[in-house]
Amino acid sequence: MTQEYTRVAVLSDIHGVLPALEAVLAEPEVAAAERIVLTGDADRELVEYRRGERTEIPDPIGPYAARALRPDQVDFLAALPRTRTLRVRGLGPVLFCHATPRDDEELVLVDSRPARWTEVFTGLPPDVGTVVCGHTHMPYVRLAHGRLVVNPGSVGMPYGRPGAHWCLLGPGTDLRVTPYDIPAAVARLARECAYPDIAAWADHFLYARATDTDVLEAWGPKDGRCAS
Repeated sequence: MTQEYTRVAVLSDIHGVLPALEAVLAEPEVAAAERIVLTGDADRELVEYRRGERTEIPDPIGPYAARALRPDQVDFLAALPRTRTLRVRGLGPVLFCHATPRDDEELVLVDSRPARWTEVFTGLPPDVGTVVCGHTHMPYVRLAHGRLVVNPGSVGMPYGRPGAHWCLLGPGTDLRVTPYDIPAAVARLARECAYPDIAAWADHFLYARATDTDVLEAWGPKDGRCAS
C-alpha cells in the first residue's frame, strides 16, 4: 500500500537565496514535516548549459549559477525527477511539479482560463486530486476542473510581497510566509556572492519590488489566453 504522509512542507523557487532558505528550514513545522518537497527553480536549464546543450539562459544570473556547479552537482540535478506523486492525508494523491505536470516552463496563473487547465492536465491520472506547482513565484490556491491547484510561491524570489513563501500540506493546504532580516540578507549576498550585479539583484527580488499586478499583466498573455 502506498505510504500516506500526514504533513508535507513544500518549498519552491529558492534561486540560491540561502538566508531565505535557512529561515524556512528553521520553521518548527518544516523541521517536523514527514517530507520536504522542492518543486525546483531552473535546474534543467543549468544542467543543459553546463553540458553544452544550450548556449544561453534567459535569466542573466543563470550562466553564472551554472558555471558555479561542480560536476557531481550537475549530475545530481540531472537525475532529479520532473514530477513526483505522494499520498497526503486529506488530499489523496498529490502531484508535485515545477510549472505544470507536462512541462517545466509553461505558464499557468491564478486567473488562467478553464481551457488552459484542461490543456495542462492532459494525461494526468484521474485519481490525482491536487497539483502543486511553482515557477510563477506567486502563492495561490484554486480549483480547476475539480482539482485543487496549489502554488506555494517563492522562497527566494517572491513577487507581490517580501518574505520566504512556502506551503504546508495535510490535511488541507496552508500557504505560509516566513519573515527574515532582508537588509542583512541583501548585505550577505553582496558579500558572499561573486556575481557582478548581485547587490542590485538581491535588492530587487528580496524586497519583492515586482508587484503581483505587474507580473500578472506581463505574463498573462503567455498562458495562451490571447489565442482563444
